[in-house]
Amino acid sequence: MQHSLAQVGGTQQSFRVTLRTACLLEREGCRRANDTKRKGPKPAVTKGTRVILPVTDKKELTSDKNKWDVRIHHQDGNDITFQVQIPASAQVGIWKCIVRTHPVGQREPVNVFKCEDDIYVLFNPWCEEDGVYLEDEQLRQEHVLNETGKVWIGSYRQPKGHRWVFGQFDDVVLPATMFLLELSKLNHADRGSPVQMARAISAMINSLDEDGLIEGNWGGKYEDGIAPHAWTGSVAILEKFLKEGGRPVKYGQCWVFSAVVVTVCRALGIPCRSVTNYVSAHDTNSSLTVDKYFDRLGEEIQGGPDGDCFDSCWNFHVWNELWMARPDLPLGYGGWQIIDATPQEASDAVYRCGPASLEAVRRGEVGFSYDTPFVFAEVNADVCHFKEDESSEWGFSRLSINQYHVGRKIVTKRHDKDDDDGDSDMEDITDKYKNPEGSQAERLAVFNAVRGIERAQQYYSFPKKGKEDVHFDLVEIEKIAFGQNFSVTVHIQNKASSLRTISVLLSASTVFYTGNTAHRLKRANGEFVVQPNQRETLRITVSANEYLDKLVDKSLIKIYAIASVKETNQTWSEEDDFPLQKPKLNIQIRGTPQVGQVCQAVFSFQNPLNIALTDCSFSVEGPGLQRPKIVKHRDVKPGELVTFTEHFRPKKEGPRKILGAFNSKQITEIEGATTVNTRPQ
Repeated sequence: MQHSLAQVGGTQQSFRVTLRTACLLEREGCRRANDTKRKGPKPAVTKGTRVILPVTDKKELTSDKNKWDVRIHHQDGNDITFQVQIPASAQVGIWKCIVRTHPVGQREPVNVFKCEDDIYVLFNPWCEEDGVYLEDEQLRQEHVLNETGKVWIGSYRQPKGHRWVFGQFDDVVLPATMFLLELSKLNHADRGSPVQMARAISAMINSLDEDGLIEGNWGGKYEDGIAPHAWTGSVAILEKFLKEGGRPVKYGQCWVFSAVVVTVCRALGIPCRSVTNYVSAHDTNSSLTVDKYFDRLGEEIQGGPDGDCFDSCWNFHVWNELWMARPDLPLGYGGWQIIDATPQEASDAVYRCGPASLEAVRRGEVGFSYDTPFVFAEVNADVCHFKEDESSEWGFSRLSINQYHVGRKIVTKRHDKDDDDGDSDMEDITDKYKNPEGSQAERLAVFNAVRGIERAQQYYSFPKKGKEDVHFDLVEIEKIAFGQNFSVTVHIQNKASSLRTISVLLSASTVFYTGNTAHRLKRANGEFVVQPNQRETLRITVSANEYLDKLVDKSLIKIYAIASVKETNQTWSEEDDFPLQKPKLNIQIRGTPQVGQVCQAVFSFQNPLNIALTDCSFSVEGPGLQRPKIVKHRDVKPGELVTFTEHFRPKKEGPRKILGAFNSKQITEIEGATTVNTRPQ
């Protein structure tokens, strides 16, 4: 489909025709792939989806930027050029221009001229009257115009920037976006509202409810589609969606949903960034806590004692922030707004989330629309561990709340830096979501939220602590290279003047990034005596051979430690997680890239394992350089230095990004990126 260059609301546009005329503009729906039937309601003046602009001889347009207007811009014989002012509040989407002429005093047109090109009216962050106006030019360059960026994965101690090509200016993006808006069933009359548009976007990116763009899959089986980790950009997803007649694309996970939201929002003119919350709570029962249950041996009880508690802590979760005014909220709650397209819980019977005001989340104002309690819990919920206890009336007693705080770190990409070789372009925005963990201000925000959630209040009246004279410390694991052994270590110190009998369980498992256990790697438990004022160290070691064939997406390891003291009934529990470190994909550009000329990119890395890599492929993508492409590759030998060469022909000059990724059955997401400075033709 051919379309004209996108236009933005709050600006003035010109149309050239060859007749004296009056202008009629109508808001239209989007065509479904291979379907000539238009979807959407009939344009109507009363809905603001049809505008009639009589042409007069006035010289200037109205100064009111919230009104439509038209004037004759230039006349050369029978050729007349009109300048049309599009108000900042105009409905976003595809408009058509129809020019009608008729004699003065008559209503029936003599001639009708239909402009063939579709006119895309978008939000305009450069226009002060627009609800998405963003004053800072540097922020606009990053959050509206930047075609590449990062979504953050890994762990809170080892954040990793995952390169992504947003590609919001690609030809396929706006047509796909318009089609998705039709699927969202957002009223055309409401499409001038950034708030309503944001809520629709959070729903239409996932496939639930309205057969939206991407089908989620967290089970690790992707044979009938494309694995979430294999995508390098949004364009291939949107293109596949249109080519397959609007069928949901398989598959995505949270960082894929978030990255495509960036593409769609920036294409529509809404400033948008991807945000990652490390140790993100999924509170399924609106208690503002994440409850985990363990049996007498320390094994986690999935589903809790009644089989209906599925609270979890995701190792990380990725959502989005959109910049807009909030006229529906009190003054001070505009700015960054949180939406989440990953389908977790239904909101008003639809799988969507937001927009929730970032300022409302920080203050614990959970009564404000939309879905603020859910987002607040994601970054502030307390993690409660419960263990089987025959002496308890309900069969469980609560262990002391551990130090595994929810919302450990919340990050996004910096607007003023771009790092191809590392992650120095990460910006920590945790303080925008919450006050320092454990501070009086942070606790006040939690209690403020608790007052608004009746179900949560039972969890904030805790029994007094008993005697705690044994100190436990689970040693945090920093960096473990892929293919290396690691150890789980707990230091114990008896500070009492008498011996203590201690029961301890240590375990290590591979987990999905959602926190769900994939495979148990090793478990050890026992009881021993620690003498007065003595220290002990407990350790279990897991070899590479024990975990290599049990890893799942993101190569994450979860460790648990649970202990109790017989003499004092002191209990303790703690958990930690870490990703295995993968090698970097190096990219070298050969020759001097020039528009229209073929050049080479060489991708290389060394296999870190002493086994062969099978089912290998390289993914390559770069806006203005290379369309998304996946190339199958032969098996890689143990320890081999792998080299792959790709030819590409630049289409755009200036600095451009090219991304590469290697995936195999044994190891995935070996990634790299570099900047290519392309000369003009």
